[in-house]
Amino acid sequence: MTTSLYDSIGGHYRDYRRPDQRIAAVLSRGLAGARAIVNIGAGVGSYEPRDRNVVAVEPSWVMISQRVGCTHPLVQARAEALPFRDDTFDCATALLTIHHWSDIEKGLQEALRVARQRLVLFTWIGFTNHFWLLDYLPQIKLVDEPMFPSIGQLSSWLGPVRAIPVPIPHDCTDGFLCAYWRRPGAYLDEGVRRAISTFSRVRDIQGGLNKLKADLANGVWHKRYGNLLQQEEIDFGYRMVVFEDGAI
Repeated sequence: MTTSLYDSIGGHYRDYRRPDQRIAAVLSRGLAGARAIVNIGAGVGSYEPRDRNVVAVEPSWVMISQRVGCTHPLVQARAEALPFRDDTFDCATALLTIHHWSDIEKGLQEALRVARQRLVLFTWIGFTNHFWLLDYLPQIKLVDEPMFPSIGQLSSWLGPVRAIPVPIPHDCTDGFLCAYWRRPGAYLDEGVRRAISTFSRVRDIQGGLNKLKADLANGVWHKRYGNLLQQEEIDFGYRMVVFEDGAI
């Protein structure tokens, strides 16, 4: 797991990456029946259920320092080397984090080792619908999509999985890459971008941002994409992936 990245960009993460209750509801269904949970790559603890026994695992002290109000035990460690005995937990979760791991397969095997019943991932499989931001910053697709394993790749590592689509609501409170699809001006905010790891990887974005700013001012964006303002949610490829040993 990349500690240095969030040590450098994660300072105000909590301000922009607030848990979205609709995403939390999908996660809650995936956790049904699990009482002891390890949350791998826990960050600021956004989606950790308060009614379960949770142990958080996070490598970055910058992220750990923002876990205000989180009372769950926390271990500073990497996904690829979890400091727990086999079958310590009922379930392991990893939420928008596996693309930061140095060895995704190793991290997932570690998760399966310490969780006796189930693994729940919130991840991304690439753009399943066109995202208008790519018309301004096409390099995002080239940089981001190769970082995320497909459902087929996850199945080859884990076994058969359930992949549950998680459409992104227009007012999503968790400010990941596609969260602002109906709020285009947000991508001009440096604070918003700093809370999205994609923008730490893509290069030469200023020209695209300048074009977006101009198109918002002169009405071009609304002429091209104004139909989006009537939509409540869109599937951009986010998935809740559930592996349950012996139950699929």
